[in-house]
Order: sequence, then C-alpha cells, then structure tokens
Amino acid sequence: MSAAVVSEFGGPEQVVLAEVPVPRPAAGQLRVKVTAAGLNPVDGGVRSGIFGGAGQRLGLGWDVSGEIDEIGADVTGRRTGERVVGLHHGTVKPLGSHAQYVVLDASAVASAPTAVDAVTAAGLPLAGLTAARAVDLLELAPGSSVLITGAAGVVGALAVQLAVRAGLVVTALAGAEDEEFVRSLGATGFVPRGTAPVGPVDGVLDAAVLGEVALGSVRDGGVYVGLIPYHAPAAERGVRVVEQEVAADGAHLARLVDLVDAGALTLRVADTFPLAEVAEAHARLEEPGVRGRVILTV
Repeated sequence: MSAAVVSEFGGPEQVVLAEVPVPRPAAGQLRVKVTAAGLNPVDGGVRSGIFGGAGQRLGLGWDVSGEIDEIGADVTGRRTGERVVGLHHGTVKPLGSHAQYVVLDASAVASAPTAVDAVTAAGLPLAGLTAARAVDLLELAPGSSVLITGAAGVVGALAVQLAVRAGLVVTALAGAEDEEFVRSLGATGFVPRGTAPVGPVDGVLDAAVLGEVALGSVRDGGVYVGLIPYHAPAAERGVRVVEQEVAADGAHLARLVDLVDAGALTLRVADTFPLAEVAEAHARLEEPGVRGRVILTV
C-alpha cells in the first residue's frame, strides 16, 4: 500500500509516498480502509522534527475516516464494512493514518456520523477530542465566563460550540474578519486579535497558545487550560493552570459524533488533496488564515 512518510526532517517537500506492507490487526485491533484523513498541525511538527525520531522513517496522520475491512481477535460490536472514524494516536510511529490502510485499537474508533460525508468526518477526531477535553478541564459551572483564544481555528471553533452547550458564557478572541462566524457559533462576546487583554473572566481556553497574555485575563482563583503539553505559563494569583493531552477515546468520540448528527457541532473543511499530493497538502497547511481542516482523500 501507499503511505505518507518522512525520512528527513524539513519542509513539505520531505513528505513522500512509500510502498509498505499492508498492516494486519492484532488482538483488540481492527483495520480501516481509509477514505479520508485529516491533516493536523501535529503532522507538520513531526515532519519538521519537533518530536524527535531522527534517522527513522516516520508515518504521518492521526485522523481517519473509512470502513473496517479486517477485525482482530477479541473485538466485539464491530463488523467489516462499517463506516467509522478514529484516532491514530502518537507522534513517532512507523505508520499513521495518511495511508491506504491503518490499524487502530478497537477502543479508538466510533461509528461515523451519518449527517456529513466521510471527508468532512475526517476532521473530527483529533480536533473534537482536543476541544472536548479542554472544555471539560475548565470545570466551570453553567453561567461562568470563559475566553476562548483562537476561536476561529479548527479546535477553537469546536471549543466555542462545546462551551456554549455546557452553559458557559463565551467571549471569542479571533481575527476581526471572523467575528460574524464565531458569534454564529454562540459566542456572546468578541475580542479582535491583537487588542488588549480582556477580563477578568472565570476561565481561559487558550487555543491560540498566547500563554501569559491569556493568563492575564483570568480572575484570581480562576482557571487556564492550555492545549499543548509543557507550554502553559506558570501559575499565579491562585489561578489553576492545566494542560490537556488528547487520548484515543472511542466512547468520547461517539458522543461527539452524536452531536454532529444532531446538527449541534459544525465541522469545516478548508481544502482537500488526494494522497498522492500530500506534500502540496502540507504546504497548504502552513499557509496563514486556513479556516477549517485540510483533508487527504484516499
């Protein structure tokens, strides 16, 4: 099969297609014939060497949407031909989801949404689980105020929707051109990117990784949630500082699928590329102002 890999770190041109053996599922696993796979910033980080793995051939891709075509031992409740979405967790790995087939733990998949096509669904797993975990970590009561930075990005926009569903009063920080969009998601307040910090708010979900600037908007004793491990600012003024770290959680993913099918969670696709043009897709990912997920079609 064909799979996107990098053997040398660098720019988009380092991503190539390799011919590799089709993987087989072990006990507790299943194999998915890939229809589409999301391209995430973490893939660019792997490509550029941020996560290590020098001297190895590394696979790319976390998100997957496709059909189960082989099931390993000890897997129940799944059938071949079933449409699923899933998360292939891990940065330094020999193969990822940017391939014709991918093997996942059965616990990492959920039945695919029926309200959107497989390409759109491919943008849900990593972004959706990241946003949902971050909102949960706020641990704020309904009616509490929260500032979400990077609110027009893929993760930020999902976080706005999930925070509103949790009963939080959301102020969105995004580019001035994105105000109408983030308000359509339920944000009641808006702060243009680059302006002075707002606050005090009960909590900040820092999807834009503003760090100390965002922390300054939190009231004494409030909460700051960061999205990148080991990148959160130091705690101060009694503010609880936590970082989310996404996990492959099929049960949680299934709840997000239900929200998509209910029309309560909007997914966006910025652009699509066939797997053969994966290097071009990486170049698109790095362009400024991308709104929505870049998707590889297989």
